[in-house]
Amino acid sequence: MTGPVKLAIAGCCGRMGTRIASLAVADGAFALVGALESPGHAMAGKPFGAHVGRAELAVRVLSDAREAFAPAEVIVDFTTPAATREHVQAAHALKKGMVIGTTGLTEAQLDELRAASKTIPVVFSPNMSLGVNVLYEVARTALARLGSGFDVEIVEAHHRQKKDSPSGTAKRLAQLLAAARGVPAESLPVHAVRAGDIVGDHTVILAGPSERLELTHRAHSRDVFAQGALAAARFVRGRRPGLYDMSDVLKGADG
Repeated sequence: MTGPVKLAIAGCCGRMGTRIASLAVADGAFALVGALESPGHAMAGKPFGAHVGRAELAVRVLSDAREAFAPAEVIVDFTTPAATREHVQAAHALKKGMVIGTTGLTEAQLDELRAASKTIPVVFSPNMSLGVNVLYEVARTALARLGSGFDVEIVEAHHRQKKDSPSGTAKRLAQLLAAARGVPAESLPVHAVRAGDIVGDHTVILAGPSERLELTHRAHSRDVFAQGALAAARFVRGRRPGLYDMSDVLKGADG
C-alpha cells in the first residue's frame, strides 16, 4: 500500500497517546485522522492539533470510538484494559488494523483479542520498545547456555503512577524464560518497584555458582515506546488477519 498510514489514536491525550501523536504528525509516513478520549474528558470536542503543537491539524477529539476510528487504517491503543476491550470491538466491526500496547489485560480480554485477530490484523505487545524485544531473545539464549544451575530473578521499575504491577513486560519475560526452562511462569520471582518518574527498567538476573549475569534494558524516554508503536503501525497496515507481536515487526514477517 502507498501513501501515509492513516492513524487514529485511542487515549490521544494521555502520556503515551500524546507522544505517539506528536511523533506521527512530524513524520510524513503518517496521517493522523482520528483522536479518541473517554466521555467527559476535558479535551472532548476540542481541536486536537493544539494539544500537539499543530494548530493546522483538522482533527477533533471524539468520545465515540467508531466515529473516531472510521477514517483510519490503523488504530493505536495505549489505554486501559476495559477501554481497550471496547476499542477492539469497534475496530473489529469496522475491519481496522490495531496496535495495542495496553498492559494488564485479563485472560478473558486476551481471548477476545485473539478472537478478533481472526478477522483483523493486530500487533499486541506489553512493550513496544525494539530493545526490550531483543532482550527477550537474548535472555532466552543466555538461559539456555547457562543451564539449570543458574537461578532466575526479574526486577522491574516504573514511575509511581503506573497502575499494574508487575509490568506486562516483566510478566512476558517470566513467561518466556519459564517456557524455556519448562516450569510454570509463577515459579520465577518477579520484583516490582514503583518510584519517582522512572520510565521503565527491566533486569533479568541469572545467578550461579561464583558468578552472576545481569541483562538490563532502560527506557530513557517514552519516545522509545511511541517509536515502536509507529513501526508496528507501518507493519500492520494491509496485513492479513492475525495476532502479531514486536518480534514480527522486527523481522518484517509476512504473517
